[in-house]
Amino acid sequence: MSLSAVITTLNEEARIGACLAHLRFADEVVVVDFHSTDGTAERAREHGARVLQREQRSLSSQKNWAIAQAAGDWVLVVDADELVSGELASEIKRVVSDPNARDGYRVKRRNFFLGREIRHSGWQNDWVVRLFRKGRGTHPERHVHEQVVVDGPVGTLRGPLLHYSCRSLEDYWRKLRRYAYWNALEARRRGARVSPLYMMIHPPLRFLQIYLLQGGFLDGMPGLVVSLLTAVYVVAKDTRIWEQQTQAATGASLDTPQEASR
Repeated sequence: MSLSAVITTLNEEARIGACLAHLRFADEVVVVDFHSTDGTAERAREHGARVLQREQRSLSSQKNWAIAQAAGDWVLVVDADELVSGELASEIKRVVSDPNARDGYRVKRRNFFLGREIRHSGWQNDWVVRLFRKGRGTHPERHVHEQVVVDGPVGTLRGPLLHYSCRSLEDYWRKLRRYAYWNALEARRRGARVSPLYMMIHPPLRFLQIYLLQGGFLDGMPGLVVSLLTAVYVVAKDTRIWEQQTQAATGASLDTPQEASR
């Protein structure tokens, strides 16, 4: 059985090389790039990846299209800010060669923030489905936090997937803005509304949940920063929901701003 690793990218020149270096065990690597303006595509080709360019309608549709281009019997979906550990690579190779393997597998991510591993703060139970038989896994339509749904039994792999989600605070702010917009839009489509009271109590409650109940204080200063930034994200998201419900009440357009998709 053959394995295809699939990555979707946008301006990931600084990280794509390390990501691909940890995927040498795959039979092929397919990179679907959203017309990056840096050297992402060139770096990917230098590492032996097959690079395709495509407009991105949403992260889910982009990943589904990328999966469809894979030639392997199995597909491994990886983001450019993730590294497949040696332990996980060995497990994946065993699964792909096992005729009795399940149709999909979840892996646990070890998350790093500004170079420091976050072991608590709500990030300690981050399980994601990333490995599946071709034709059995798909991403239901979502703009952010897209997840693979497998048609069949799903097993568990123990080797970690190393996730370096934030290179700098500037990088985080860009991601926060984008995620706040898209999550607010999806919440509005589900009928969500916010009130002044909700907007006052939601951010501090979220901070207390992350910092106290989910052990953020055990991560030291990085845990405090993560907890505070999560509260800021809640403010941004709730404000977006308020903006969108106000626009809906006045008949204004809810079109996506160009910067939110990038």
